Amino acid sequence: MQLKEVVPLGRTLTEYTAMFSLNKADLNKNILDCGGGPSSFNYEMKMQNKEVITIDPLYQFSKEDIEKRIGETFDDVMAQAKSNKDDYIWKNIKNVEELAETRMTSMKLFLNDFETGRNEKHYINAALPYLPFKNEEFDLALSSHFLFLYSDMLSLDFHISAVDEMLRVAHEVRIFPLLDLNTDKSCHVEEIIKIFKEKEMQVSIETVDYEFQRGGNQLMRICKN
Repeated sequence: MQLKEVVPLGRTLTEYTAMFSLNKADLNKNILDCGGGPSSFNYEMKMQNKEVITIDPLYQFSKEDIEKRIGETFDDVMAQAKSNKDDYIWKNIKNVEELAETRMTSMKLFLNDFETGRNEKHYINAALPYLPFKNEEFDLALSSHFLFLYSDMLSLDFHISAVDEMLRVAHEVRIFPLLDLNTDKSCHVEEIIKIFKEKEMQVSIETVDYEFQRGGNQLMRICKN
């Protein structure tokens, strides 16, 4: 992973709760966040005395390096969001100004917690499809804006391996959104449904109370029987 290629974006506990349809019981589960980046979900959960483990290759870098990269990319990302604002649904987030405030607040909370959290093993440098955990170590594994989103770059085999690995360490997997970068339904969605049903998993597509990418308001839930 080259830090110069990363565009860090943080998401909040409120967003995670809506994206993954997390209820009170879910939030009390043992959760693994796969690819959480500079999100404040982990920190905000810790402030509620709940424990989350977040993995991301971003965590190989120092706080200072991540903070510098955020500074290098943030204004450009917000400028792009403003110029393409008609491509988004301004429901959960009302406008570009609120988007900027939400993202930056989330990333600042993450940065303030990063060194402590990394020492406490709450932030771990790892990446799908290889997870450094025991079988069934978690109740719930989440993947936000990674699987399916990068379908042009990540093959069907990669997706199968990633989901298999998440199911090895967790009883249930939730993936959001089901769109690729062009805001089209990922070409891998139907194959993943078919393959994991054949593996005798429970697979469902559920509409959630969150939509930012136009049409991006569904998650995939995969559960062991």
